[in-house]
Amino acid sequence: MSSVIIDIVHYVGVAIECMAVLIIAYASVEAFVSTLRVLLAQVPPEDRRLRFLRFLRLLVVGLTFELAADLVHITIARSWEELGHVAVIAGLRTFLAFFLDRDLHGVNREHDMV
Repeated sequence: MSSVIIDIVHYVGVAIECMAVLIIAYASVEAFVSTLRVLLAQVPPEDRRLRFLRFLRLLVVGLTFELAADLVHITIARSWEELGHVAVIAGLRTFLAFFLDRDLHGVNREHDMV
């Protein structure tokens, strides 16, 4: 693969990782501010649940962007060791996204039963 193409693909992966970091940072700040509001004021349980669900959704979106970046980086892996490293990270992110998504659906199901 050409050096120029490898550089472009690398920067695309880095750009996608930056997007993921921004999403996760935004979600974390929003959740922190939301938690302070819940602690300082009377917030109905439904509002607390919706705030938690929004945080979970944004985390899943951020992890999905991270997975996309991993896929981009895999295309330019130069060695089996590098490929294995990216694959392990992608596996961990997939694992986290799966369980966050499962929790998200679980909270939704619990609410539907009430």
